[in-house]
Amino acid sequence: MEKSYSESYAAAGVDITAGYRSVELMKQYVARTMNEHCIGGLGGFGGLFELDCTGYKHPVLISGTDGVGTKLKIAMIMDKHDTIGIDCVAMCVNDVICAGAKPLVFLDYIACGRNIPEKIAEIVKGVAEGCVQADCSLVGGETAEHPGMMPEEEYDLAGFTVGVVDKEKILSNETMAAGDVILALPSTGVHSNGFSLVRKIFDIDANPDVLHTAPAELGGKTLGEALLAPTKIYVKPVLKVLEEVDVKGISHITGGGFYENIPRSLKKGCCARINKADVRTPALFQLMQKTGNISEHDMFNTFNMGVGMVLTVPAEQADKALDILHANGEPEAYRLGVIAEGEGVELC
Repeated sequence: MEKSYSESYAAAGVDITAGYRSVELMKQYVARTMNEHCIGGLGGFGGLFELDCTGYKHPVLISGTDGVGTKLKIAMIMDKHDTIGIDCVAMCVNDVICAGAKPLVFLDYIACGRNIPEKIAEIVKGVAEGCVQADCSLVGGETAEHPGMMPEEEYDLAGFTVGVVDKEKILSNETMAAGDVILALPSTGVHSNGFSLVRKIFDIDANPDVLHTAPAELGGKTLGEALLAPTKIYVKPVLKVLEEVDVKGISHITGGGFYENIPRSLKKGCCARINKADVRTPALFQLMQKTGNISEHDMFNTFNMGVGMVLTVPAEQADKALDILHANGEPEAYRLGVIAEGEGVELC
């Protein structure tokens, strides 16, 4: 069938042919994420995925959705769009594994002021890479051109994932008790939260050239490169741990930092006791705190401070869990703290 085209719609600012071109350019990236459970290809009204329930007694679906936030502003200033999609996937799949679920499928949504096919394809390239890292399939998405809603060169990005977990294996903190050990999985940087404060700290909106400077603390990287480091995806190593260890809780450290996210996985009457000296905080966070004159409390209440995810395990299984993490892509995972009686987080 001949591709449709509307001169009137184009005159209003929406180029349908650019959309077709975007789809053609992204197909090679989407193909990397497909597996035997994917039915059909791009272009339908919905993404089809055949659910294989082999090995599940009572499969439960879990869904998660999120965006990248104002980290997108950094990508736009740097004109680098091929990793921001990894952030989008990470923010969704890292959430669903907190329930013990394996992500199955992912969909993205890109709203843009003007559809520049090459830029859209670069964004989707990152989304596809994130899906490969999470071992899930990019089964669909949407690119919407919104003339007049945002400047032509700007865009927003959001995603949605669906995972599966056996009902009897949904993580529960019912047996969590004082003495359990909290393990830290290091972050790759700021990840995808707190960028409104980051932009204020470095006055990026008024002075975007600061992103091209290379503070001594960053070891040769420019500020922009350090800030754009994509969010780490923890799916594969965490699923490996879940196969052999009685994990009692998992927290994805996102907006709200330690104080908001760690308590989400704690049993009532339990608190996470962490020695601040034991938190392996990268130089980037120290630079942010010093430059912005940010209090220590606000740093731990906004950023991940170098810890992207925490797992709570029985003390007698902590070494085993660390061995599994070290052998499966998390060589720097370490003991962060312990569970004690109380509430919330105690940073000593």
